[in-house]
Amino acid sequence: MNKTLISAAALALTCSGATLAADQPLKAVGVTMGNMGNPFFVTLAKGAAEKAKELGGDKVKITVDSADDDLGKQTNQIDNFIAAQVDLILLNPVHPEGIMPAVMRAKEANIPVIAVDAAAEGVNAMITSNNVQAGEKACQFIVDRLKGKGDVVIIDGPPVTAVTDRIKGCKAVFAKNPGIKILSDNQNGRGSREGGLETMTNLLTAFPKIDAVFAINDPTGTGADLAARQAKRTEFFITGVDGAPVAVEALKDKDSLFLATAAQNPLQMAKEGVAIGYQIKQGKAPKETTILIPVDLITRDNVKDYKGWVTK
Repeated sequence: MNKTLISAAALALTCSGATLAADQPLKAVGVTMGNMGNPFFVTLAKGAAEKAKELGGDKVKITVDSADDDLGKQTNQIDNFIAAQVDLILLNPVHPEGIMPAVMRAKEANIPVIAVDAAAEGVNAMITSNNVQAGEKACQFIVDRLKGKGDVVIIDGPPVTAVTDRIKGCKAVFAKNPGIKILSDNQNGRGSREGGLETMTNLLTAFPKIDAVFAINDPTGTGADLAARQAKRTEFFITGVDGAPVAVEALKDKDSLFLATAAQNPLQMAKEGVAIGYQIKQGKAPKETTILIPVDLITRDNVKDYKGWVTK
């Protein structure tokens, strides 16, 4: 795939100003998200619906399904979208390779498939945050705060590229700082608050001293924060990825150990995905098929200026 890195301003212009020729009216859009229990995916679905109505009017049918991290379930959802003859599919893949057969069936039915937030084999295009950058920024914050020396843990998540890229970026930063020791990096917090709580509880039992935690997303990070409170452990701090409302609350809470998050823009990501899918449906191939959206690091110092997951 061709790749491009676009600024937030350019992305906003692309999404807000896109007026595509209505050669084929947009009547139906299928959206399948990894797990709608995560507010990030709820916001992605909201952005997709907003853009679909902008392009197709209020009568456009938008079907949003949660795959619940189940590849078989997501495969069935795509097959149902094909049977319903939707105009395009917005996909947050549960598994990058495993979902490929369903993606190919959709494309054979002349239905564009656009991946958002994580890569999937065979899709027409992908729009995601620069997740390597997200890991780099969150973990550079750790290095800077620890002055290059300390014991850290990484809480892993579902096996999708968004997660593996964040960890890749994080570890690249740690590798440049030999004073940083990774105590654990293979515990799966499942990308959820509950998973973060459970995993962090186990890590606190295993390690009597931890200096910092990198969680692959904000729900995981806030779950880890809760585990620390329950264990009355305060010697470390936590960073995450998303810029979610729950992270904003944590950053504003002086008693929280959650100190930084690499903020994404799920509304814009989804809007761009629908716009590109519709463009492809009109027979207009996009100039780029992989779009990486830069992230911003939000901390206690600048959270007051952070606008959150907004459309502009």
